Amino acid sequence: MSKTIISTEHAPAAIGTYSQAVRVENTVYLSGQIPLNPVTMDMVEGFEQQTIQVFENLKAVAEAAGGSLNDIVKLNIFLTDLSNFAALNEVMGRYFSAPYPARAAVGVAALPRNACVEMDAVLYLG
Repeated sequence: MSKTIISTEHAPAAIGTYSQAVRVENTVYLSGQIPLNPVTMDMVEGFEQQTIQVFENLKAVAEAAGGSLNDIVKLNIFLTDLSNFAALNEVMGRYFSAPYPARAAVGVAALPRNACVEMDAVLYLG
């Protein structure tokens, strides 16, 4: 198995012992993204803005891998407040159109740096 590490300065640098993404053949595994501005590494404020920033970070990593958000086949979303579910769907609708990727949205007690939302994804570049 050959792994290719994907990295871009257009998404936040890893804040731990992980890569932004790893490609194995035609599949790319994107690590979790939280709403950090990749230039300042500061957290953006407000749920909608945090969700937008996470999608922008995922988009940057997907593009660095040679793909786009349209290549996502599985999206995992972690929310600290499930009452934001409708707002999440509204923002997601700005980034995706049918057919949508498979998705899970899970409520969690806390996320790194007190983020409201985190997402990871799997892309297929067939």
